[in-house]
Amino acid sequence: MTNLSIDVKSRQKIKPKRAAKTRSAPVASTMTAARPLLIHGLIPAFIVLITFAVFFTTLQNGFVNWDDDSHLLENPHYRGLGWEQLRWMFTTCLNGSCMPLNWVTYGLDYVLWGMNPRGYHFTSLLVHAANALLFYFLSLRLLCLALGTSNILPDLPIRFAAAFSALFFSLHPLQAEVVAWTIGREIAIAGFFFILTLLCYLRAAENESAGLSRRRWMVGAWILYAMSLLGKEMALTLPFGLLVLDIYPLRRLGGGDGRWFGPQVRQVWWEKIPFLLLALAAGVRATLEKEQAGSLYPITDYGFLPRFAQVFYSLAFYPWKTLVPLGLSPLYPVQPFTGFWNTPTLMSGAFVLLLTAVLFVVRHRWPAGVAVWVFYGVLLIPVSGVVAFGPYAVADRFSYLPCLGLALLAGAGFFYCWRGWDKGRVGLRTLVLTRSLAVLLLILLGVLTWQQTQVWHNSERLWRHALALDEKSSFAHNNLGLALAERGAFAEAINELRRAVEIDPAFVEAHTNLGNFLAQRGSPEEALSHLQQALAIDPTFANAHNTLGNILANRGETDKAIEHFRKALQANPKSAMSYYNLGRILAERGDLEEAIKAYRKAIEINSLDPDAHNNLGLLLARRGNLDQAIEQFHEALRVNPRYAKAYFNLGKIFVQQERFEDAVQNFQHAVRIEPTVVEIHENLARTLARQGKKQEALQHYEEALRLSKVRSNDGGVR
Repeated sequence: MTNLSIDVKSRQKIKPKRAAKTRSAPVASTMTAARPLLIHGLIPAFIVLITFAVFFTTLQNGFVNWDDDSHLLENPHYRGLGWEQLRWMFTTCLNGSCMPLNWVTYGLDYVLWGMNPRGYHFTSLLVHAANALLFYFLSLRLLCLALGTSNILPDLPIRFAAAFSALFFSLHPLQAEVVAWTIGREIAIAGFFFILTLLCYLRAAENESAGLSRRRWMVGAWILYAMSLLGKEMALTLPFGLLVLDIYPLRRLGGGDGRWFGPQVRQVWWEKIPFLLLALAAGVRATLEKEQAGSLYPITDYGFLPRFAQVFYSLAFYPWKTLVPLGLSPLYPVQPFTGFWNTPTLMSGAFVLLLTAVLFVVRHRWPAGVAVWVFYGVLLIPVSGVVAFGPYAVADRFSYLPCLGLALLAGAGFFYCWRGWDKGRVGLRTLVLTRSLAVLLLILLGVLTWQQTQVWHNSERLWRHALALDEKSSFAHNNLGLALAERGAFAEAINELRRAVEIDPAFVEAHTNLGNFLAQRGSPEEALSHLQQALAIDPTFANAHNTLGNILANRGETDKAIEHFRKALQANPKSAMSYYNLGRILAERGDLEEAIKAYRKAIEINSLDPDAHNNLGLLLARRGNLDQAIEQFHEALRVNPRYAKAYFNLGKIFVQQERFEDAVQNFQHAVRIEPTVVEIHENLARTLARQGKKQEALQHYEEALRLSKVRSNDGGVR
């Protein structure tokens, strides 16, 4: 090529222009074009691969007792993608949370994986990896806009800068909560459609003179924004964030007279109306649902000044944790407001005001800084404390969308270091050092994230981690107590719950849980004391009424127990547990018709409770409705094919109907599942004897006798 013959001494005098048209030029052009095309495919694949590698450990995690139980384990309504499930998903807000598209993904999980947590975590990881991929393309487009270069085939440095932004986002430990916590997926789902919304909006803005093409892209942006809100109402303030993009880097607004409200920018304002209407509708619905669920703190309980202080704290918290992602917790509880003169509030306020002032002063030299900062603040507003809800002041997952801009700045910094070398402003050693530091940073983030995902392995590990960071968290003590009780460590569980009510004497749930476990451990009087304290604090707390009703029923105070179960239903008419308990006590009292009604209501609310189907079947059998009873026992077995009681009860009914072969089959199913139950062996032996199978009957009689002796001896030891 001509360039190769340039004399060394004259090289500085030659203008940076390719010289002659030689034969090798087309070959070079083809090779130059082919290389970026190859990189164009490899970089996105690399981003997805690394994201999967870092988060792969989440597939070993289980469900945790923070919303996973109430939303997934105890909720039958999302299980499947039939009409009934879809209707429930799009018409119901559970515990103040409206997330129909998220429910659809859980319904798909149930179809594919049943209740295996590994499948649910795989879906969450898949969505997060898709978001990392989409953010790569979004970063690429925004960097090209900021630099004024073509986005058709961007230079390699811009591609690597966009990849660095995407990996900085996807591998950051702040994202561990969204991916490793099953319920945290709602924000990833919202983020998926949020990033697609931005991509469509940018395409529409770049095709401003294209007419029909621009309108199609804008309509696509409106639809995708609606879908983002149906995933989770995280981006309610996006319309204002789009105005930030219009100013920089799109430069559609500002910059002179008539560039704010003149005729030439009128379209820029009008196209925000659909975004605003969608945000308003979603915001009103979310507020009403949270208020109805009791998770929204009114101004009278949580006034303006505490909210103002929390907003400052939130604005400072996420950038700090982005820079120093250490000490991440599943719960940062709301602290009592002691005024603006405490250290966290003062430092947060000083940081926010100083950074805002500095970025405003340098806005002409560095418009990207103030644009990212304002975009971050605008997106954070819904979860910053302006509207107070939940037991937390901040949460790692809330950074998922607002901090996208910070990741973009990290990529831009990487690009400017590269371009500085390309223009001779920095040396090769500096470039190599910068690249090495960038790689080391991503490795460090990946290691920290890998460790953080393991915190969510199970409930016990999660809350022990939270308590290691904040021993005075009553919420963490309560949930750790529940996790310990689930594995049978009741003594430890009671200690944790005692600690919870010691830290927060007004913690209704902790008093209720403590009362429940004390009653199970044989301390009914102390249990009653804590349950009465719970109801003194909140007379409408359904779980406290339920637990108190069970204790009173066990003491023989049936009428009082029924009264508490009815109060529980007044507080929560959709409590299947309350109807179940009411039906059980009414049946014991002999009110069969009322008990049957209560059980039917429990099944109407939760059709996946085998105990309710079984007990209803027993009552129907007592009333003589054997066919209906058989139907209920079959329903119990449909829900749980290893439910021995239903097999046993079916066997007894078939004996009454002299269907001995069917009876034997069901008794045999029951005995395979529960081989140590005396009653099953006895009934199977009698039925076999009536069939004339004396040898088999004798074997089961002997086994029943042996088990009876074992039970008697065990009883003597106790």
